[in-house]
Amino acid sequence: MRYIVGYTADERGHDAVCLAVALARRQDASLDLVLVTPEHSLYAGTYPPDKGFDTLLSEQMREWMDQGLALVPDDVAARGVVVRAESNAEGLIQAAEDTEASLIVIGASSRGLANRFNVGNVARSLLHASPVPVALAPKSYRRTEPVTRLTCAVGRRAGADDVISVAVSSAQRRGLPLRLVSLVALDGGRTDPDGAEDEANRRLAEAASSLAAGGRVSVETARGSSIEEAIDTMAWDEGEVLLVGSSRLAQHMRIFLGSTANKILRTLTIPMVVVPRTYATPGTTSGPGALPTEADA
Repeated sequence: MRYIVGYTADERGHDAVCLAVALARRQDASLDLVLVTPEHSLYAGTYPPDKGFDTLLSEQMREWMDQGLALVPDDVAARGVVVRAESNAEGLIQAAEDTEASLIVIGASSRGLANRFNVGNVARSLLHASPVPVALAPKSYRRTEPVTRLTCAVGRRAGADDVISVAVSSAQRRGLPLRLVSLVALDGGRTDPDGAEDEANRRLAEAASSLAAGGRVSVETARGSSIEEAIDTMAWDEGEVLLVGSSRLAQHMRIFLGSTANKILRTLTIPMVVVPRTYATPGTTSGPGALPTEADA
């Protein structure tokens, strides 16, 4: 399996590589570090280059790619790829489709606060168009050890079963504990006028009961006067990753970051993976009990 890494020769690119390594080490996945150049550029191809191709790569491009590949430890297979496209997001999606990659990994915008997210233009475009899950590394993310736990944010709207399916299969393949959590924003922190908490507890119970026996699964409801406050009440492992689904406004097999996910990003300090609407690994059906055989996050 292959992950596409949106590489840039700066701190944001470093963040993306570190997260990709942490995810790949639980999957024996290989990495494509992708540098996107303007569509009219002559510099495109695989690095190390095929015979006779070296002359097409500028010294600067090769230097940047060497720097990126040097960040990847020896136990993770990686190569550099230069893609021509009109935009970075288009180039990364093109690379994912051309290689049938199962994940795109990018770093947060460099303008964000340390250990926080600031969604820049590339991330914003990907989060509205990617056909595969997108993993977002918070600023200054430097952990490369394998992921230690997956948490899945379970909503009440249609599509929740799809992200649960991805979370279940990902946790089982990696041998990781899975936490299913519902974030409940209460009126003034005291009441639940629309029954959000009851509905959340019901969905969590259904999801947990449908999972394969023997899995390490826990359920949790986080409460607060806002989504941001609910996130603040949660304890996070250093090696944890949060999975969220796309808004119901997303087109089939596409991502659209909804209002709740945007609120989560404002507070979250761990990596987040956004799963496209109705996404399922090829050859499987979606739903909390589905067990895909290939990586999807």
